[in-house]
Amino acid sequence: MNFNIDNWMKTYLSKLQIIFNSNLLFAGLQGSYSRGEATEASDIDAVVILKTVTAAEIKKYAEMLDSLSNREKICGFISGKEELMNWERSDLFQFYHDTMPYFGNIDFLLPLISKNDVQRAVRIGACNIYHMCGHNMIHEKDYKILKTLYKSAVFTIQADHFYKTGKYLKQKNELISELNSSELKIIQTGIIIKKEIKISQPDFESYSELLFNWAANLINEYRIK
Repeated sequence: MNFNIDNWMKTYLSKLQIIFNSNLLFAGLQGSYSRGEATEASDIDAVVILKTVTAAEIKKYAEMLDSLSNREKICGFISGKEELMNWERSDLFQFYHDTMPYFGNIDFLLPLISKNDVQRAVRIGACNIYHMCGHNMIHEKDYKILKTLYKSAVFTIQADHFYKTGKYLKQKNELISELNSSELKIIQTGIIIKKEIKISQPDFESYSELLFNWAANLINEYRIK
């Protein structure tokens, strides 16, 4: 892969600083590039936090992105600091740990995130996967949806592992070395289906059943008491 994310981020950051100046608090990366797992198909999940965000700033940011190479790959998140600090705390847990800083930091989020928020992140993640997996098995029967759900399961497993151990492991190979058999099977199956363009109906059914049952067990483990 000829694309160099660090070089791209240098250009990106220099343009950010020009258009936002002292309003820029933070710039970073999420997703596969932040984890060192990117492929040629990976998106560039850029994160920008400003002191304040208005529609004018959004417009300037969009115009700046249009001037960059690989524009079709750029996605991500932009927010004002105050809005981010009042975000759903279970989302902030993943947001903080999955974001690699290139400018500034978001350590101001850490005091806001409690163990209960991490627990909620696991429960919400498992519930969403359970619901969507069951829906997909009945209605869409879409392999691409299943692939997305397996990707989401990684984040839920990360949150579950952090809740139980206090360790956030960003990379799949780190996770694999510490997981129990059921979680390991989910990660390994996700790796397999990510590489497949299409699968047979029996495989779709077995992969769906595996994910559905795993999510159900996790929901029951994290039941509201």
